[in-house]
Amino acid sequence: MSTENFKPNLYVLARIIKALIDNGAMKRTNLAQASGLSYDKLQKYLNWMIEKGLITVDGDGYVSLTREGAKTYDELVQWIIKYVGSLRLDRRWRPRPT
Repeated sequence: MSTENFKPNLYVLARIIKALIDNGAMKRTNLAQASGLSYDKLQKYLNWMIEKGLITVDGDGYVSLTREGAKTYDELVQWIIKYVGSLRLDRRWRPRPT
């Protein structure tokens, strides 16, 4: 599925990346909850992120950041945290202790 016309909201993109940094590889449903997105909206972002080489999805459905995705965290997410203050994640979802 081509995401040629998809224009991601960088704030939403940062929330997805931060959820993966904070929690490691996650299934899509948990990632949607962690980033405060509907499953359908998350899927659009994941398709775009796969095309850009920011994430991979393994055969079991776990989403992981690539090196490029981790680099994006260093550049985009840290910038938002520094200058905006937070990413305002959905407060209802809390990661399970590992």
